Amino acid sequence: MASQTLTRIKFIFKYPYTKLISIRFKTTSAEYVASRARDPTFDKLMKNYNNYLKVVSVQDLLLADTTNNSSISLHFLSKLSQKLHLNHGASSFLRKYPHIFNLFYNHSKSEPFYKLTDKALQISREEAAAIEASKPIVIERLVRILSMSVSKSLPLRAVFKVWRELGLPDGFEELIISQNPKLFSLSDAPNEPNTHIIKLESINPNFITAVENWREDECNKKDSKVDESQIRFAFKQGYPPGMKLGKVFRGKVKEWQTLSYVGPYDQMGEKRKPKAGVKALEKRAVGIVHEFLSLTVEKMIEVEKISHFRKWFGIDLNIRDLFLDHPGIFYLSTKGKTHTVFLREAFERGCLIEPNPVYIARRKLLDLVIMSRRGLFLTQSDTRNIRAREEVELTGDDDD
Repeated sequence: MASQTLTRIKFIFKYPYTKLISIRFKTTSAEYVASRARDPTFDKLMKNYNNYLKVVSVQDLLLADTTNNSSISLHFLSKLSQKLHLNHGASSFLRKYPHIFNLFYNHSKSEPFYKLTDKALQISREEAAAIEASKPIVIERLVRILSMSVSKSLPLRAVFKVWRELGLPDGFEELIISQNPKLFSLSDAPNEPNTHIIKLESINPNFITAVENWREDECNKKDSKVDESQIRFAFKQGYPPGMKLGKVFRGKVKEWQTLSYVGPYDQMGEKRKPKAGVKALEKRAVGIVHEFLSLTVEKMIEVEKISHFRKWFGIDLNIRDLFLDHPGIFYLSTKGKTHTVFLREAFERGCLIEPNPVYIARRKLLDLVIMSRRGLFLTQSDTRNIRAREEVELTGDDDD
């Protein structure tokens, strides 16, 4: 039985475009995920990013607090350790990132507190300023995502899931939706209590997708020998290092690249059932998620989050399998508790090729997370911080 499973996995890996539907029911999703070609650059980035997300959760608690000069007691944070996935306790987590958090002893309350360092506080202000400055871009992102929906509408809860990924401001329901009534409307969903629907009121039929811009750039390059007809329906491809690209595999990809499909912003006609129609529907799904990822701040998203849009985008395929079927376009990382998909072409050596202001601010915080305890210089300020930490340790902390 084990040898049969291994054979199926090898077959899928070698011929990912051959009889996918007939193979899937024989192979579990977990086996298919395990059989994918790994990319250490993305996996390493995701490992650091998981720690970054924990830091952001703790940081958000501080930024939301206005009662104690943006500081919170260690005892309070310790109560939230399990919810925030601080596996080794709150105190241990804070000490791991001295460039971000400053532990100190609050003599008036006789207990340890923590706050953001000046450097981390400055980065949070830069991100807030970048989000505020990018409101016109964010509005267009929301319009584009609604435009990809079959009904030009989406449940508010689905957008809430990805508000950070889209660079939406906190409280975007009031700041973006309510302030643009000519573009958006908000209503209750029929037959669904406590469900609100965002609807697009003004449709732009002239949106150009990210992949269309890439095709145009390829044709307009100096000394380019690319024929526009050759890449009219193609997507940029780039594979994990060490992935074997056999002759059959390359042939299937070449055939798929020339297959016509309905774009993400184009009206979808009647779904076709013949084999060519099924492939075209799959390629349309690739086009939709490719465009969705290109609209995110960091060109990455949790698979579970984007799955909330599947029905609304008219995608009848398994989203996770779609990413695995196209390793030259997407990379699926399983580092951490969730699966995350990256848009391969947007990255080079773990960084965005074309960074935006919000990404730049977030990347600065990620760099501090990666530094962890490294790079501490014993200036007068740093010495005071170290003494404060020692004072906290002397008072005792049973969470470490």
